[in-house]
Amino acid sequence: MSEELSFIMDTTDESMKKAIAHLEAELLKIRAGKASPQMLDGIMVDYYGSATPLNQVANVSAVDARTITVQPWEKNMLQPIERAIINSNIGINPQNDGVIIRMFLPPMTEERRKELVKRCNGEGEHAKVAIRNIRRDAIEQIKKLQKDGLSEDAAKDAEKDTQDTTDKFIALVDKHLATKEKEIMSV
Repeated sequence: MSEELSFIMDTTDESMKKAIAHLEAELLKIRAGKASPQMLDGIMVDYYGSATPLNQVANVSAVDARTITVQPWEKNMLQPIERAIINSNIGINPQNDGVIIRMFLPPMTEERRKELVKRCNGEGEHAKVAIRNIRRDAIEQIKKLQKDGLSEDAAKDAEKDTQDTTDKFIALVDKHLATKEKEIMSV
């Protein structure tokens, strides 16, 4: 029976780590004053009729703290890439010079910074909900094992361990959010 219990605990831990990894990826996409190629992750370009990630049809790089360049591998991809960036609604206007696309990030206003912090907090809340859902599923599995003959003490210990793991990951989410907020709000 303890083998099934340790499997539940390992699965719970692994799922919560995935929720944290997803949060980290989402926070990377939110710009914090300086340009980063990850800001363009998730933008899909129409590449000969199929939606393809931008970083698979062009070289994306940050030239300096406020400039991102996109160098397509095929010259005829300039227009579709520019259209995809405009349609992605990331708040940056691309400038196409016929060879390369440049994007200049405007300096952030106080209002924009607060808006980005709100967006970060929203992502953090999604991560916390995901972690709590993972906890709920694990506790349901433990209760099912208890009905199938697991001792009450072992079930209570497993539920406590699950709650401790949940608390640890919620604290990690808060830590990530605090770091990102500090990064965004620093001028």
